[in-house]
Amino acid sequence: MQADDARYLKRKYKGGSLDVHPTEKALVVQYEVEATILGEMGDPMLGERKECQKIIRLKSLNSNTDIASLARKVVEECRLISPSRLPEVEQLLFYLQNRKKSAEKKEKKQIKPRDLTPFEGMELDEEANINSIDDYVELLYEDIPEKIRGATLILHLARNPDNLEELLQNETALGALARVLREDWKQSVDLATTIIYVFFCFSSFSQFHGLITHYKIGVLCMSIIEHELKRYDLWQDELLKKKKVLDFLKRDDDPDNQNLKKEYEKALKKYHGLLTKQEQLLRVALYLLLNLSEDTRTELKMRNKNIVHLLVKTLDRDSEELLVLVVSFLKKLSIFLENKNDMAEIDTVEKLAKLVPCEHEDLLNVTLRLLLNLSFDTGLRSKMVQADLLPKLTSLLGDEAQRQIAMCILYHISMDDRFKSMFAYTDCIPQVMKMLFDCGDERIDAELISFCINLAANKRNAHIMCEGNGLKMLMKRALKHKDPLMMKMIRNISQHDGPSKNLFIDYVGDLAAQIGLKEEEEFVIECLGTLSNLTIPDLDWELVLKEYNLVPYLKDHLKPGSAEDDLILEVVIMIGTVSMDDSCAVMLAKSGIIPALIELLNEAPAYLIDLMHDKNAEIRKVCDNTLDIIAEYDVEWGKKIQSEKFRWHNSQWLEMVENRQMDEAEPFMYGDDGEPYLQNGDILERSDLFYSADGIIPVDGAISPEFFTDFQNGDLLGPQGFPGRYI
Repeated sequence: MQADDARYLKRKYKGGSLDVHPTEKALVVQYEVEATILGEMGDPMLGERKECQKIIRLKSLNSNTDIASLARKVVEECRLISPSRLPEVEQLLFYLQNRKKSAEKKEKKQIKPRDLTPFEGMELDEEANINSIDDYVELLYEDIPEKIRGATLILHLARNPDNLEELLQNETALGALARVLREDWKQSVDLATTIIYVFFCFSSFSQFHGLITHYKIGVLCMSIIEHELKRYDLWQDELLKKKKVLDFLKRDDDPDNQNLKKEYEKALKKYHGLLTKQEQLLRVALYLLLNLSEDTRTELKMRNKNIVHLLVKTLDRDSEELLVLVVSFLKKLSIFLENKNDMAEIDTVEKLAKLVPCEHEDLLNVTLRLLLNLSFDTGLRSKMVQADLLPKLTSLLGDEAQRQIAMCILYHISMDDRFKSMFAYTDCIPQVMKMLFDCGDERIDAELISFCINLAANKRNAHIMCEGNGLKMLMKRALKHKDPLMMKMIRNISQHDGPSKNLFIDYVGDLAAQIGLKEEEEFVIECLGTLSNLTIPDLDWELVLKEYNLVPYLKDHLKPGSAEDDLILEVVIMIGTVSMDDSCAVMLAKSGIIPALIELLNEAPAYLIDLMHDKNAEIRKVCDNTLDIIAEYDVEWGKKIQSEKFRWHNSQWLEMVENRQMDEAEPFMYGDDGEPYLQNGDILERSDLFYSADGIIPVDGAISPEFFTDFQNGDLLGPQGFPGRYI
């Protein structure tokens, strides 16, 4: 067909089905467009048919709407609906009016962080076609409305994953989209949202992340988010100023006040409209960044551009879908120390505390998971308590869906002695006790029993646990199942003076009976520890030792190597407890236990030397002080301790000397007679290395603890880090 032959284009619309929108208050009209090209004589030369869809939104529809009037208005304004279908329209409108909101609410709660839903403005009156991509790109060179239309058509193509590969090959289209976004994003929120959504479709697949990086979309999204958050602050300030003026001049009979009220209401309505569009933009931009952050290098770049601060600032919003995304992003970032520290510097916990509890199940769950990650930090745990999260988390123990995470956070908080007592002023302890007893013969969750062990370390908490038949039930379960963790909880309860300790008199026999039996060592340790805590004046320890024949057991387990150190320690403590009874002390002395204790004491210095370099500063301090006392009273041990301290302080230098090959080319290793100055292994036999430091150390070898204190502070080191004698 020649172009000159075509004279007319005839379009014919044919109405189709009519139905309600599945989630919105809207009607969906299906129709068919038939386009025919007519020749000069009016005869058809070429024809094409296309199925289309139109959505009629009914924003004004509510429970008070006149359905008949609204139906007539819809039929009058939409030429695609025949007047004969008026009854059908009324019926559909009536259904929409009475459709229950529960389904809508349920659907809302099921939104997941990665389910980016379509937003208002994406609808089109035509179907996008991949073969018309060049036409859509042409629209990107027109004015803003045409650019939005072109971008929306491309977006409809990009939402189908089958089209992404073909779009990837079209550098012109992607380049035009990136250029328009870079140049015009401030002019239209709809345009920016639509274009970012296109690139979001690519970001859902890792193999396309390089494309997004190439066009620097991630950097641009960061700038857009920062700009939009500043705009939000300005809107808030303007609205607050108008509200203050209105409140100040609030007089119903003042005409000016009525005008101000109308202006405020108009500004508020405009604000909500702008806020909705802005949150759509923030959602799609943050989703894209979340997808890109799968690469830790990209995530680091985001951190350098202050992504944590931007996300925390967004926590002030009310949109639950946006908050699910923001909190999910923060949770992902929180696994890295640097990001966690960034969150600690600002009011992250305080803002998260406002979201607990909330009706949105997904939002609550991801918020708790983020708080759990943050609760590993001592300072952030303190902030959680200050933000009044303790009673909020306690209330969630009754929610089966959130119980596990809430308990883990509470467990972390209970690790700090400062906060243990606060649990007594909530209903936390009765709840966890009920959970323990509800377990029956099943194994208790590690989180639950660990939490209870921490709580029992506080006197007030322990008293609450023992109320009623609490202690009786705990003892019954622990002895029945031989549960060492349950017994550890009981042991913590037993350490507190007061009424709760006296309750243990009824269970001394049960506990003592476990000592002689061949039970698991961990369980026996906890039973011994519990008995050792029972410093009760009315308790006849002599009778207990005789009735359960405990003396031979205690004596046998004092021998070095006879048991694990933890068990030996508990045996020693137990002996100390029962020795407070004079008759028991005499009985133990006659049994030959004292020499065994002395033998154990002789082992102590070697053990303390091993702990002298422990990672725990408090342990190192105790060991150093104890070893200094031992060195003052025992010359032989004093030399060993002195040698070990010397070896530790000069370990690197000694290692170099001992491992270095003797080489004649290194004269400093030899004396004047040509003999080796230092033989391998005899470095510690050189007395001048210890006792000739210019009068600092006496020739008799006796040194004071202060010497090594000064030595550790570097006061006796030369310019190379070695003792001054060696320089």
